[in-house]
Amino acid sequence: MLGLMQDWPLLCHRIIEHAARIHGKQEVVTRSIEGPIHRTTYAEIHKRALKVSQMLERDGIKLGDRVATIAWNTWRHLEAWYGIMGIGAICHTVNPRLFPEQIAWIINHAQDRIVMTDITFVPILEKIADKLPSVERYVVLTDKAHMPETTLKNAVAYEDWIAQADGKFKWKDFDENTAAAMCYTSGTTGDPKGVLYSHRSNVLHALMANNVDALGTSASETMLPVVPLFHANSWGIAFSAPSQGTKLVMPGAKLDGASVYELLSTEKVTHTAGVPTVWLMLLQHMTANNLKLPHLKMVICGGSAMPRSMIKAFLDMGSNVRHAWGMTEMSPIGSVAALKPPFQNATGDARLDVLQMQGYAPFAVEMKITDDAGKELPWDGKTFGRLKVSGPAVAKAYYRLDANILDEDGFFDTGDVSTIDEDGYMRITDRSKDVIKSGGEWISSIDLENLAVGHPAVAEAAVIGVFHPKWDERPLLIVQLKQGQQASREDILKYMDGKIAKWWMPDDVAFVEGIPHTATGKILKTALRDQFKDYRFPNAAA
Repeated sequence: MLGLMQDWPLLCHRIIEHAARIHGKQEVVTRSIEGPIHRTTYAEIHKRALKVSQMLERDGIKLGDRVATIAWNTWRHLEAWYGIMGIGAICHTVNPRLFPEQIAWIINHAQDRIVMTDITFVPILEKIADKLPSVERYVVLTDKAHMPETTLKNAVAYEDWIAQADGKFKWKDFDENTAAAMCYTSGTTGDPKGVLYSHRSNVLHALMANNVDALGTSASETMLPVVPLFHANSWGIAFSAPSQGTKLVMPGAKLDGASVYELLSTEKVTHTAGVPTVWLMLLQHMTANNLKLPHLKMVICGGSAMPRSMIKAFLDMGSNVRHAWGMTEMSPIGSVAALKPPFQNATGDARLDVLQMQGYAPFAVEMKITDDAGKELPWDGKTFGRLKVSGPAVAKAYYRLDANILDEDGFFDTGDVSTIDEDGYMRITDRSKDVIKSGGEWISSIDLENLAVGHPAVAEAAVIGVFHPKWDERPLLIVQLKQGQQASREDILKYMDGKIAKWWMPDDVAFVEGIPHTATGKILKTALRDQFKDYRFPNAAA
């Protein structure tokens, strides 16, 4: 027997329709790429998104066609998202921080027909346009006054383009499992892989993100997503915020400490989300200028682990802090480190201990940890294992890649190594390819990095495993010092001594001018391994 409920497909454009109808006057504020602050509303974004749909259909875009966006967080980008998805086309967000060759590879693999781009990225696209045979037109997200001279095929200014539409358009109805959006993994090993989200998965993920113990914003609050729209749906915020009627503040291209602070302050932002490098710049700017953010209630941090000292700095200024963990294949939220009983009243180091973890899974994410043979391991907070996940917003395959990515129980191997404690709190200890295997035991490079960054002279730290004749691998600590600061190998090892197990202590410290990063801001350990491939530990004896 089936239930007697209405068949109401979970479609992404229903979100912006709801926002326009119920929260139509709510603001969306953007630092525009052209410079000035721009203000609009959800009602106006809905109206203009319909014009985007109308023009795409007029240009021959059909159900299932791919339309790429290469753009910053702005109101125009948001309009493009909903306009693309509203006709059943697929919004393919491309990361502009990739190498031009990678951008070309991704656009070709997706077979994008139209590219919508900010003026920032026109020069990059001009250099690779002759290698993009599937692209028929470029829509530049600007107005006539700021439209650059360009050789891009059939290029048109966005404002001129949508001005041709009257907006008398009705969005399509189709199966909720229809593909809605596409995002490629950063591809640190091998070619990037395409993750294809459905309308259903995006809507369910938005509801999950709106949980008060996740991103948890309401119509009375303001969210500034520093995390770009091209990073796994901006962690779903482009869907979750409008569905709640939350005011959105879009930072555009300026993500330096001063620019982010200005928007947080002037727009009285209550919630913000981004990666540790941005928060470091923000805190440095605030400290240097003795500034405060009295309205900021919640800082969400993901992408990589937030150092303990950074968590404490936000707590000391009166803001709550939450680690969020996830990945492109998870839409992306997998866990959030909210404080649940019995930790809500924890203070001092006990509170920091919980907040440093990656948190527990919300409803609609299931987790387990296994050994290399697939045997499930206990949730005791100590046993390391491969982290595997399942859920309605978790990928079951990659786009145009014939490979099984699920285990026999339907779980996806994240490539992370973690522990899970009896309260369900998960802690990432490493990527499986980065974990250091010394004498048959595992050493967490992430724990060592977080500890080293606590030294007052250290700006950034990375740990890699290096060959050892007796132990197979031992940890090498690679350190970038803060500008104007000094520290010796002995200073740093002394600082770490007593805070970790003796056998975890790095065998040596190497100082570098800079630590390489991926396009998504993560430490690029493949480059460090190549840089130190001939390194041998002094006094290493079998």
